[in-house]
Amino acid sequence: MINRIQHAAISTGDMARALEFYRGLLGFTVISDATWERGSEAAANAQQIMELEEVSVRAVMLSLGDTLLELFEFDAPTPTPAQPGRPVCDHGFTHICLDVTDMAAEYERLSEAGMRFHCPPMQLGRSTKVTYGRDPDGNVIELYERLKR
Repeated sequence: MINRIQHAAISTGDMARALEFYRGLLGFTVISDATWERGSEAAANAQQIMELEEVSVRAVMLSLGDTLLELFEFDAPTPTPAQPGRPVCDHGFTHICLDVTDMAAEYERLSEAGMRFHCPPMQLGRSTKVTYGRDPDGNVIELYERLKR
């Protein structure tokens, strides 16, 4: 029986920048921070699990409420950077959705901090406001507000 999604993971080329965004700007909390050096038991396990060779990686687990997000920064093997503006329709990971209160204030705060949005928040029907923006690596972050009726 599958109960829920335990966590999602994102690979980044700049952990400091990713942490500044997810922890500093979005309010996630770091719950673990580990480096798996090439040749270590942890790296050997990661190599098998991820089907990679010669793994050297830093892994940081973040939490926000009951949501977990893992960030990876690989030294080896050499990663291929993602296209920062990859369309949401392309196959694979499309976005992370964050439940917010006061969409207008969050949109303004994040915009002022440099987060790029696809559009201003839009009201969908009578009960929802949404918008999509991008993290520093180009991953899509949805802001979602359930409106009180």
